[in-house]
Amino acid sequence: MIGPDFEHGIFRIQAISPATHVGNPGANADAILKALSPQDADLVVLPELALTGYTCGDLFANQALLSHASEQLERLVLASEGKRAIYVVGLPLVVQDRLMNVAAVYADGELAGIVPKSYIPNYREFYEARHFHPAGPADPETVTLADWEVPFGTDLLFRVGQALIGVELCEDLWMPIPPSSRAAVAGANVLVNLSASNETIGKADWRRQLVQSQSGRCLAAYAYASSGSGESTSDLVFGGHCLIAENGRLLGESRRIGDGLTPEWVAETSVTQDIDLQRLSHDRRTTGSFHVAAGDAEEEYRIIDLHEAGQVQPAPTQLMRHVDAHPFVPSASAALAARCAEILAIQSAGLVKRLSCLPKDSTLSIGVSGGLDSTLALLVALQAVQAAGWSRSSIRGITMPGFGTTKHTLQSAQSLIEITGISGEEIDIRQQCLDTFLSLKHSPLGIPIDDSTTVESLQQALNATPDDAGDLTFENVQARTRTLLLMSRGFVLGTGDLSEQALGWSTYNADHMSMYNVNTSVPKTLVRFLIRHAADHLFDQPLRDVLYRVAETPISPELLPPTADGQIRQNTEASIGNYELHDFFLYHFVRNGFGRDKILYLAQQASFDQPYEQAAIAATLDTFISRFYRNQFKRNCVPDGPKVGSVSLSPRGDWRMPSDGEPI
Repeated sequence: MIGPDFEHGIFRIQAISPATHVGNPGANADAILKALSPQDADLVVLPELALTGYTCGDLFANQALLSHASEQLERLVLASEGKRAIYVVGLPLVVQDRLMNVAAVYADGELAGIVPKSYIPNYREFYEARHFHPAGPADPETVTLADWEVPFGTDLLFRVGQALIGVELCEDLWMPIPPSSRAAVAGANVLVNLSASNETIGKADWRRQLVQSQSGRCLAAYAYASSGSGESTSDLVFGGHCLIAENGRLLGESRRIGDGLTPEWVAETSVTQDIDLQRLSHDRRTTGSFHVAAGDAEEEYRIIDLHEAGQVQPAPTQLMRHVDAHPFVPSASAALAARCAEILAIQSAGLVKRLSCLPKDSTLSIGVSGGLDSTLALLVALQAVQAAGWSRSSIRGITMPGFGTTKHTLQSAQSLIEITGISGEEIDIRQQCLDTFLSLKHSPLGIPIDDSTTVESLQQALNATPDDAGDLTFENVQARTRTLLLMSRGFVLGTGDLSEQALGWSTYNADHMSMYNVNTSVPKTLVRFLIRHAADHLFDQPLRDVLYRVAETPISPELLPPTADGQIRQNTEASIGNYELHDFFLYHFVRNGFGRDKILYLAQQASFDQPYEQAAIAATLDTFISRFYRNQFKRNCVPDGPKVGSVSLSPRGDWRMPSDGEPI
């Protein structure tokens, strides 16, 4: 093992734009040391030419300035002895009588390597070619600085634990094929850019997009540190913009000149974020095309090992990155409505295509229960038939009250059918279920029955059973009876959601089955969110009120009798744990490939809708893992349905798993 291994793959990066003193390396070194203390980062990135300032102009030809910059680099290197971090700082360096714009990488009192800038801008406001030479094939493999013989070149990567660091400078990122792209396919998972990017109108947005997109293309972390307001303002203003991104997502950014906040002038800026190296490793393992690109790479890189082997570095108690408690739910933003509309459009578009394959006189049957999932499926069906040119009456909403149906949900279902104008049908399934119990010689919830038993007498007896009474056969007969009635009436639109698939919370060949399922990749937390969104943006009164009524209804299959006062007895979340926890676990288990300990660690960092004891989170996670493994046999034969997000459990597309796998 080289260097410390990072527990859970958590690697902390700090990008700093310290106060700048143009042409004064000593004062700049003082400012850098001041900015570094205190800090507990694993990697610190400083701007391009930070030891001299970027705007020195023809002063770069001055020997005193260049010598002083090298001396101050030596000072910074020696000051790093015994420190945890790896540092990357920019300075001008004479190499074989050529002046080069370089990044020096050092750690624990040693200068580890020097990387020169590949692309030298010489257009519009930039005229670096007046002073600096770009990296080239004639560059030496090592240079001498103070008492160090230091590896030199653009072919250097720096390794510490699971992190492999690639370095580029400013303009390099703006090129069609940045050096960081080649470093990434060679294995670098942490990319850094030392920059001096001036502020002009709109440039910050473009800079942000570049950093995000490069981190996404490279499946890597990308840290960017730019020169700040202490640079000369003779012709330009530099904003001190520092950014850190991970696989296409901007984790954080610093203040900058022109960000609209006060005070406008900021001498020093910085941003610190924790990178998840395990997630990056998972994404690279599962993205096969990434390794095709790696196989095409011709460059050979020299890997410089930093620090000596040591013990595992514990993950921080408090992460410096946002852990979303609801990773499937769009966060509140200006794009919120557009995101919800996009999800609903994907669902309805899938159904429109499926409807186009059916005869025009077909009926679309939906079991409308008054619960979340069937309501969302109905809303999608309404959009789909409108787009397909079908009438709303072609949708047949069937309510099938059983022994567990409450007045609350039945009224919601009836209102949905009436207000939307679809065809409606109500079938009381209790007599059919009673006949089935008699055929099976089954005593529902332990209640003896015979040919003289009536639906009303059985219902009365069931209502008197203890609230904790259970009977799987009793539940399954009702669920399968409903499916039989639906399937016998034509094309059935499924309603089961992604969370239920993950947990196996469905009756095999009952609510588990349909002809097409628009909710197949929509998790439970998102279902409730989409219904509220539809109520707010797509429908008027009185449907809006009904949708909010549905959204506030406790989640239940209503297969057990109501309580004595007519309320829902069978609360799903009381049985298996809250869906906001299960959806959190589902996302990190499937999307990121994390194990139990990592998921539990992240859950401790998230802000859920309600406080949970750590023991409750751990117990719910155990329930999730156990049920996820036990129920793959159900997922292996689910109906078609559209993928709407980054997680899907379709056995034909995203998730193939043996039904008899064993959890670890």
